[in-house]
Amino acid sequence: MALRPLHDRVLVRRIEAEEKTAGGIIIPDSAKEKPSEGEVVSVGNGARAEDGTVTPLDVKAGDRVLFGKWSGTEVKVDGEDLIIMKESDIMGVLA
Repeated sequence: MALRPLHDRVLVRRIEAEEKTAGGIIIPDSAKEKPSEGEVVSVGNGARAEDGTVTPLDVKAGDRVLFGKWSGTEVKVDGEDLIIMKESDIMGVLA
């Protein structure tokens, strides 16, 4: 099953955070926060204005992005946990 987001929505795969701190302390699973960094899997066509014109999205598949902790909706596609969110929930693209 393939999922293609509609309009200005983006499908993102979370990138897991490091399991050690800079000082070498191992963080247990129960203390980890959800990572707020991910990779864009696919994007919609763009936002549609009232006059019918479509504005393309700034992000594209393969971009590494930062997003809010509680952004989007978690979905399971082909056994993989992904997040679908609006492009406005994305705070930035990592270079």
